[in-house]
Parts: sequence; C-alpha cells; structure tokens
Amino acid sequence: MAGGLAALLDDVAVLARMAAASADDVAAAAGRASVKAAGVVVDDTAVTPQYVRDVEPSRELPIIRKIALGSLGNKAIIIVFALLLSQFVPWLLTPILMLGGLYLCYEGAEKVWERVSGHHEEAAPVVEKGPEAEAKMVRGAVTTDFILSAEIMVIALNEVASESFWSRAVILVVVGLGITALVYGVVAVIVKMDDIGLHLAGKDSPGGKRFGLGLVKAMPTVLEVISFVGMLAMLWVGGHILLVGLDELGVTAPYHLVHVLADPAAAVAGVGAVLGWLVDTLCALVFGLVVGAVVVALMHLIPRRGRGDAHGGSPVAADPDARAAEAPTREEPGH
Repeated sequence: MAGGLAALLDDVAVLARMAAASADDVAAAAGRASVKAAGVVVDDTAVTPQYVRDVEPSRELPIIRKIALGSLGNKAIIIVFALLLSQFVPWLLTPILMLGGLYLCYEGAEKVWERVSGHHEEAAPVVEKGPEAEAKMVRGAVTTDFILSAEIMVIALNEVASESFWSRAVILVVVGLGITALVYGVVAVIVKMDDIGLHLAGKDSPGGKRFGLGLVKAMPTVLEVISFVGMLAMLWVGGHILLVGLDELGVTAPYHLVHVLADPAAAVAGVGAVLGWLVDTLCALVFGLVVGAVVVALMHLIPRRGRGDAHGGSPVAADPDARAAEAPTREEPGH
C-alpha cells in the first residue's frame, strides 16, 4: 500500500514538473510572439486615448473598460479563425501576414506624410453627451481595434506556427489577454494622468504642486512620443514582415541585401549583437517606409486624378455640374 502511494506521488510529481515545463514553454512562446507584435501594440496604445477626448472625466474609465471588453471579443473571434486557418490551410498564413504588413507600412507612411506635410486628420471630438454618443464612440473604437487585434494575433500565430494545435490555442489566448490588459491598462493610466496632476497641483505641499503641474505639462509630450514611436514601430514591423514573407515566397534578394549589411555589423566585437539588430531594424524600417510611400501615393494621388484634379484644380472647380450643384447650397439661408 505504501509502495503504491509512493509510486502515485512520484507520478504526480512528474506530471507537475511536466505541467510546469509546459507552462514555461507557453510563457516563453507568448513572450516571443508579443515582442514580434510590439509595433502594433504601441500604435494601439497611441490611438486609443483619442477616443476619450472631451468626455466627462467620470466616464473615461468606463468607456475604456467597454472598449477593452470589445477588444477581448475581437481577439476571441480572430483566434478561432486563425487557429482554423493554421490547422487546415497553413500556407495562407504568410500571404495574410504580408497583407497585414503592407497595411502597417501604409499606416506608418501615412503618419510620416502627415508629419511632413503638416496635414493631420484628427478624429472629431465627441461634443454630444449621453449614452447614444458614448455607444457610437465605443463602436468606432472597437472597430479600429479589430484591425489592430487581427494584426497582433496573426503575427503571434506566425511566431508559434510550429507548435501543436492546443499549444497554439493556449499561447494565443495568453497573448490576447496579456496584450489587452497591457494596452488598456496603460491607456487608463495615460488618460487619468491629467486628473492626477491637477489633484496634486491643488495640494498645499509646494513639492506636490510642482510635481502635479509638471505632470500636466508633460502629458502632451508623452502622447507625442508614444505616437512617434508607434509610427516607427509600424514601419519596422511591417517592413520586416514583408522582407521575411518575400524571402519565404522565393523573392530572396531584398532580405539577402539586409543580411549583407547587417552581418558585418554583427561581427563587431562586444557590441555586434546590438549593431546587427540596429542595422537589421533600420533596413526593415526603410523598406517599410518605401513600400508604404508607394501605397500612400496610390491611395491619394490616383483617386484625385480620377476626380479631374490633374490640372491642379479642386474636383468642384473642374466639374461645371458640380459647381452648379454646389451653388444653391451656399445660397441657403443660414449658411
């Protein structure tokens, strides 16, 4: 009896060690996958605070909670679809991932163009109050999150494609929960920093006042830095996805050139690993910017020419019928 109990305890101990090792493997894989999706994560963090501009401070955290729950729902749908895809048509992962990389390059290049040209398409602040306006804002944020969440989960899935089905499922769930908690936790802190700063500025302590005022003044800079880093990260991640995808599809020249440039830097004693990574990252960023710039040009220049803007005039000026249709609108009372 004692021998049987001892054997049972040994088996339990072995199973416990196997479970611990498996958990470590899942955690390590989830960590690798999350790092690969860093560019999208930073951009997600930079975008979300815009949705709670000009709302009542008491509604900021409830709105963020609703968006976070919507993000979890998005990721659940995407995980199921991605797992089925990887199980039955895994060859589609690379093309789909490259489409996502192309989208990231486009978004990053669009942000670069906005900074260079000085033309920013800001999201309209929510002036209206009430449950209907709030629900509309949450729906818009969740819709945007769906695109970013799809990118995050497909990038993560590609990183663990060699794992078993259930390992992939667990890893994607861990990545989805972890990244959602990280992004919306940071967003919650960011949007409340102004309130914290104002609260501290109202204290009697001179040190507390200085810190509070400094916090309030620093927040625009913090948001700008997050936005800038997110822009670079999108270009880097998108460019790297495209380089690796092209290499896997047989177009090896672009990624071979990156290796030609990065390998000598990686061979430098002491700092080779860092230099190699920097060169590789810079090459991916430049490649992503070039590809993204081409897509931006196609998205913006070709449609304008199609509307009759090739001669430098506005679409309305180029079309007499459009001018005629526009004129009564200007003559209406109150306009």
